[in-house]
Amino acid sequence: MMTVGDVDETRNGFDTSKMLTEWETGTVSDLPDGRTQHTFVMEAVDKEIEIAPGVMFPAWTYNGKVPGPALRATEGERRKIVFRNYDSQPHSIHFHGIHSARMDGVPGAGVVNPGEEFVYEFDAKPFGCHFYHCHALPLKRHIHKGLYGLFVVDPDPARHAEHADVARSRLLGTPENAGWQELAMVMNAFDTNFDDENEVYAVNTVAHAYTKRPIRILRDKPVRIYLANAVEFDPINSFHLHGNFFDYFDQGTTLTPTSRTVDLITQCQGQRGILEFSFKDHEPGLYMFHAHQSEFAELGWMSMFEVVEQVA
Repeated sequence: MMTVGDVDETRNGFDTSKMLTEWETGTVSDLPDGRTQHTFVMEAVDKEIEIAPGVMFPAWTYNGKVPGPALRATEGERRKIVFRNYDSQPHSIHFHGIHSARMDGVPGAGVVNPGEEFVYEFDAKPFGCHFYHCHALPLKRHIHKGLYGLFVVDPDPARHAEHADVARSRLLGTPENAGWQELAMVMNAFDTNFDDENEVYAVNTVAHAYTKRPIRILRDKPVRIYLANAVEFDPINSFHLHGNFFDYFDQGTTLTPTSRTVDLITQCQGQRGILEFSFKDHEPGLYMFHAHQSEFAELGWMSMFEVVEQVA
C-alpha cells in the first residue's frame, strides 16, 4: 500500500519536508501611513515534476513549486503581489480574502497573458487560513495543473483584546508562536492521463512522501496545521488523525474552535482550516494521518508523524 522507490526532489526543485515550514513573507517595507507592506514576486512557469517514483506530470507552477509558496503576513498590513506570466497560457492569481473587484484575478480583472505582468494590491484581511489559485479559463484545468497555494493572515493581537494570547500564538515571530510546531499542508491530486479522474493523491504533491519520511514532532510542543484542499475532480477530501483528537478552526477566521475534540474533518475544494493538537500525553512513536477515503490513502494520501522526546 505504498509507492516503490523514491522521488528525486532535487530535480523537482522543492523539498516536501522543508515545504512544511517554509513561510514566504516577501520583502518588507514601510508605507507613508506607517503601515507595513509585504511585496511578493510570483511567476507562472511550465515545469515537469515527479509526483510519485517514475511518474512525471506536466505542471503549471507558481515559482516552480506545487503547491505554490505559502504566503504569510499580518492582519491590516498591505500586500503587493507582482505577478509575471512566463507560461504559454493566460494565468492569474485569485486570492480568497477581502479586496476590490479589480484585484480579483478573474477574466477582465487581473488575468495575465504570456510575457505580461500584473500587480495585485490589497490589505491583508480577514485573518485566517486562506487559499489562492489561478482563475483563468478553463478553471478546472488551471487549478488541477498546479496553480494554487496557501495564503495565511495572522491575527493582530492589538485588535483582539479578548483573545490576545491566542492571537499572539498565531503571530509569526512572537515568543508565543515559537512555542508551536506549525505545518503548511495542501491536499492535492493529479490526473495523469487527463480523463478528469485522479490517479495520484498526496499532501504537498509527492505521494506517500511523509510515510517514507515521517514528520518529526516534539512530544511536549503543540502542533498547528494550516490545511487546504486543492483536489480537482473529487467533491470532498478529508483529514483523519490516528490515536489523537484535535480542535478545528474552519477557514481559520476565528480564535475559538468551530469544532472541538474531533479526529476527522472534511473539506470541499478550496476549503481550508486550522488544526490544533498535542501529543504531550502520548508515548513516542509513529502516528498515522491520512484521507479517510480509502482510495485516496492507497493512491498516495497517507502520512506519518514521528513523535519524539524533546532533545536536551
